[in-house]
Amino acid sequence: MSTAERKAREKEALKMLILKGAKKLFLERGIEQTTIRNIADEIDYSVGTVYVYFKDKNAILHDLHSIGFQELGGYFTELFAIKDPMERLRKMGFTYLKFAMENSEMYDLMFIVKAPMEFIESTEKEAWNEGADTFGALKKTVEECMNEGHFEGHSLEALSFMIWSLVHGMCCLEIRQRTKGVKFSNPDTILSEGYNEYLKIIKKL
Repeated sequence: MSTAERKAREKEALKMLILKGAKKLFLERGIEQTTIRNIADEIDYSVGTVYVYFKDKNAILHDLHSIGFQELGGYFTELFAIKDPMERLRKMGFTYLKFAMENSEMYDLMFIVKAPMEFIESTEKEAWNEGADTFGALKKTVEECMNEGHFEGHSLEALSFMIWSLVHGMCCLEIRQRTKGVKFSNPDTILSEGYNEYLKIIKKL
């Protein structure tokens, strides 16, 4: 291994160490309570070292949010083997809910917290690639459903957006504990019950 290759590996390893430390703190303390100083202390490096790799906290949160999308992709992997698009669509929602409930802080960062999007805007990137790819997987499945005669008369993009918004909204209400204050008769099961009602609706389309 050349000196340049070794240095590149060491640089990447340190960057991943920073992200690992940041994720640990953010899951333990929450996003607002995680600072560059906290992260540096967690990994036993100086604050200056962290700034060598990330210009600010938003840059770290952006990279963590990208890792979250990779993890979500891992949840989705088995779905792509399902040939029936309607069955895939039904299970896609369940899988999305499962990811959100099992990774609530990460989901918050991926879809609710402004920091990752502020970083994208500050670097003048043209698109939110992670979100576009996730939406693209859903849109492709909805399109395949349409090709098989489902959702006649509906707009592909608008319908896909509505489905995403519906499931996302359910996740947000549950993660932010809004479902606990509405006094549902069964607050612990309202998420799954609500999703099953949605499935009954699309079964008719």
